[in-house]
Amino acid sequence: MIDDTLQDADHRMQSAITALDRDLDTVRTGRARPALVETLKVEYYGTPTPLNQIATINAPEPRLITIQPWDKGQLGTIEKAIQKSDLGLNPTNDGNIIRLVVPQLNEDRRKELVKVVHKKIEDARVAVRNVRRDCLDDLRKLQHDKKVSDDDERRAQERLQKLTDKFIAEIDRHGQVKEQELLEV
Repeated sequence: MIDDTLQDADHRMQSAITALDRDLDTVRTGRARPALVETLKVEYYGTPTPLNQIATINAPEPRLITIQPWDKGQLGTIEKAIQKSDLGLNPTNDGNIIRLVVPQLNEDRRKELVKVVHKKIEDARVAVRNVRRDCLDDLRKLQHDKKVSDDDERRAQERLQKLTDKFIAEIDRHGQVKEQELLEV
């Protein structure tokens, strides 16, 4: 029972890291990456649809993203969705393909983006701590229902704390990598 609870906590904490990676991919750096616009929602026949489901997205050059929709009639809606987003990119539409030139970031914008990254990191830490809290509640309930001994519950809490510390350190490492990427000129 304890192992199942800890295994569930491990899985949920890993999911928090996966979500953090997905969030950090949407933060713009000076480089062009398809992940920057893949999850951007576009009105596709009345349904908000992720861009990567209606178009091919490539980064042929370090500062250029190309978007080629499978349905040419969607070029205008994709262009509008990019303009409405908070990416700060200006799309160029030539009738077949949309080009996004990713400009060099200035110092102030880099600092703003670092603050955004720090907020996303803190959100991930909170998610991991919430998982720890839920698991602790489960362990206490098992101990209260006399399904595990006091000593087993205490040892499980120690294992849970080590697991939490490991995932918090991994979150911090992901954040440092993204921050270095942002501050790189």
